[in-house]
Amino acid sequence: MITKRDAAIIKDLQRFRCMDRDSIAEIHFSGVKNPAHSANNVLLRLLRDGHITRSNLFVPYVYFAVDSQIKKNSQKINHFLAILRVYRELRKLGQLTAFTVEPKYLPKSQGAEPDIFCQYRNTNFFVEVQRTQYSPKQMNEKLARYVNLYNSGIMAKPFPHVLILGAERYTIEGEYPFRIFQADSFTDFVRSLKQQQKPVKTVDNHTIRIRVQ
Repeated sequence: MITKRDAAIIKDLQRFRCMDRDSIAEIHFSGVKNPAHSANNVLLRLLRDGHITRSNLFVPYVYFAVDSQIKKNSQKINHFLAILRVYRELRKLGQLTAFTVEPKYLPKSQGAEPDIFCQYRNTNFFVEVQRTQYSPKQMNEKLARYVNLYNSGIMAKPFPHVLILGAERYTIEGEYPFRIFQADSFTDFVRSLKQQQKPVKTVDNHTIRIRVQ
């Protein structure tokens, strides 16, 4: 029998594409005495009954929905785990009301394909999780696709802010009809807003509606 928690785990595996054991334990077993142990028991049962699959190439193991098309040694796994870490950050920060992994709005050749769309404290963000360094040309092309998405009119105004997460800092030249931020992590981004102690205005004079306590 599939329990409500079983179904929630499987739904999240489909949502995030894959999840490591520790993330599953934190998200779905935080209320028990030993989250990791309880998660192991449930995941082993779901695996045995054919409801999920896993890769033993990672420690802790990484789990997938049974219909996942991701190869167990795919380089994309680390990318999706990085996106999952952002979600765990945002859960701890609080007031997260939306989180979508790799939303599709336009064909890739026409518009941006963000890693994340999220709504945090009533403010919409597109998040790019950069695990590799981009050349200036590659970053300019990526931002140009965001401009195409903006001009398409698909997204309601105000257009989401674009947040680039990673160690590398890119020189952003020219003006864009949306605000672009760079930070090591979402937590560092929120901390930087707190340090500024004032709203940050976008090019079109909109402000970020985040109240940092």
